[in-house]
Amino acid sequence: MREVFDLQKRAFEIIPAFISWSILLIFISFAFLRPKAYALIIIIFDIYWVIRLCYLTSLLTMAHHRLNQEKNKNWLSLSARLSNPQIKKIYQAIIFPVYREGLDILIPSLEAINNANYPKEKVIVVMAFEDRIKDSREKARELELRYKNSFFLFLSTFHPDGIAGEAKTKGSNATWAAKKLVNILDDKNIRYEDVIVSCFDADTCVEREYFGCLLYHFLTVEKPLQCSYQPIPVYNNNIWYAPSFARVVEISSSYFELIDGVRLEKFVTFSSHSMSFKTLVDVDYWPVDKVSDDSLIFWKAYLHYNADYRVIPMYITVSMDVAHGRNLFHTLVVQYRQKRRWAWGIEVFPYVMANFRNNTLIPFNKKFRKVFQILDSHVSWATYAMILTVISPIAMLVNSYAFRGAVIGYNLAKITGVLFSLTNITVILWMVLSFTLLPPKPKELKFRAWIKLVTQWLFIPIVMPLIGSTPALDAQTRLALGKYMGFTYTEKKRDSS
Repeated sequence: MREVFDLQKRAFEIIPAFISWSILLIFISFAFLRPKAYALIIIIFDIYWVIRLCYLTSLLTMAHHRLNQEKNKNWLSLSARLSNPQIKKIYQAIIFPVYREGLDILIPSLEAINNANYPKEKVIVVMAFEDRIKDSREKARELELRYKNSFFLFLSTFHPDGIAGEAKTKGSNATWAAKKLVNILDDKNIRYEDVIVSCFDADTCVEREYFGCLLYHFLTVEKPLQCSYQPIPVYNNNIWYAPSFARVVEISSSYFELIDGVRLEKFVTFSSHSMSFKTLVDVDYWPVDKVSDDSLIFWKAYLHYNADYRVIPMYITVSMDVAHGRNLFHTLVVQYRQKRRWAWGIEVFPYVMANFRNNTLIPFNKKFRKVFQILDSHVSWATYAMILTVISPIAMLVNSYAFRGAVIGYNLAKITGVLFSLTNITVILWMVLSFTLLPPKPKELKFRAWIKLVTQWLFIPIVMPLIGSTPALDAQTRLALGKYMGFTYTEKKRDSS
């Protein structure tokens, strides 16, 4: 029986890479063996891409408009008007899994919570350190001296190394911290139902109204224990000092989270997120042996509640760091590794497939839609940019003679021109929208910093294949070959050099 399960698991791990590589190889094969048939395929693909691009841009515009409407509301005041007796019982618990981040990263994150428009006597902060990192206890002591009286509870935990069944991941550290918090809540007779827990990356700085917004949604949504709550991640902490290449990548990441927030059926938790502490305990915490703990916690809850679980978008931002390196090449390496770790989220596919097979309470049509959505998002991630920016232009150049004088070659050139024009219009629109998400320009920076913000969008043709398709294809191929990834730490930099 165990052998059958392992074979099924391996089959599920191979499927995403098989589909992605098959699509790419079909395009390449037709490009060089059947150039005219390939031209027809490209025309169909270009038309589909134009439609999809317009659709995504319209969703982005809608989400951006709603974000501007809601992000500065006084959510705590709105919550107080609900006359809900539970409001006085709710505690906000924030868990910060810490690896090698220094005090220059941790203190701004804690200061953002300290400055939030929310009663601090209802805030619990847990700094989850890794015990194997030498200076963890020293950093914990400094933070405790600074913040021990700032909140209802300020707790430091130290995740031991080498626990059986665990991998060295953020999820295992966060789970250890959450289990320590359980003991404290029990001692203080605080019900799990009255605690909203947020798991934040160590560099996450919340908006002033974040916890009020979270409280309002928790009190007004139907079945609040059966929901996760997802803010919009932006990468503004060091954006004015980060290299242009890295800024474009991270702004694009924020945009796709905005877009997914409108497509609720496809929306899953990502990076910093919140949920009921009771739900977290009921689903047995974050996974301790997987890299993609932020998305897998959604699937654990989705399976636990037999598909009666969803993610509520919150149109308020949390700010994190732009990942970058010492120079352009090192920045490319850092960004590639980070995006490959994100793309390793494809590990949810075999997990979901195995659990869907054993769950007879979830209707088949819901299973089918979820499986299709996972494959569609990851296969698109791995193939579209590669086809548009690499395979198609090279094939067109090689086969330019074969298309000469042919009607299909004329139509292909026309449609490609339309695609290029629409893409440029979209890039300009995305560029304009990005300005509204920026923090104020630091005074020490000169006007040329604005010029860099405009010219950085010229990196799009490089960003799409290098930091778009390639990391996703790499992650899927590793999964198919059984070369499982560990958690890759992304170093945080706040210096303004």
